[in-house]
Amino acid sequence: MKKLGILVSGRGSNMVAIADACEQGDLSASVELVISNNKDSLALVSAQEKNIKTAHIGSSNYPDPDALDMAMTDALNKHHIDLVLLAGYMKKIGPKVLSSYRGRIINIHPSLLPKFGGKGMFGINVHRAVLAAGEKESGVTIHLVDGEYDQGAILAQQTVSIAPNETSESLAAKVLKVEHVLFAETIQKIVDGSIILPSD
Repeated sequence: MKKLGILVSGRGSNMVAIADACEQGDLSASVELVISNNKDSLALVSAQEKNIKTAHIGSSNYPDPDALDMAMTDALNKHHIDLVLLAGYMKKIGPKVLSSYRGRIINIHPSLLPKFGGKGMFGINVHRAVLAAGEKESGVTIHLVDGEYDQGAILAQQTVSIAPNETSESLAAKVLKVEHVLFAETIQKIVDGSIILPSD
């Protein structure tokens, strides 16, 4: 049984979807820890309601980046986390976490990377950019996390079609439905060995 640690910044709907998949037996794993850089994150409330351990680790209580990086590493290690999932986490991961969990940090992104990735490309910004570019389809990418935004190896992708009258809000809703399913499915494939993560 893999132990999951989830990093979130906002509402955490993907975190809830992963926790629900674990509870329902669709995912052979358990969410052991939810960390947010935002002390007012609704994700922390949702996690606490599910009796999942939570931690607020952000620049407001760890202004020194090295101390923040160490605190996050210590929290993940304390709970013996096997996989670190980024579910709407808006900050760069520190070098100590990256080193300690190399090849085991997984992010979900609301576009078909490498298109519409990079700094500033998150949430509704992505969907606005996709529509502004006149794309006929968008989608979801699950990828490994390295030191750069949205640059890690792609583990899974799924497309969604863009309707002629699509708005950024309707596209966001369409993509989010896919995110919830694809994230859990991809983690399960890692757990059962269908997807092999780098060993170093």
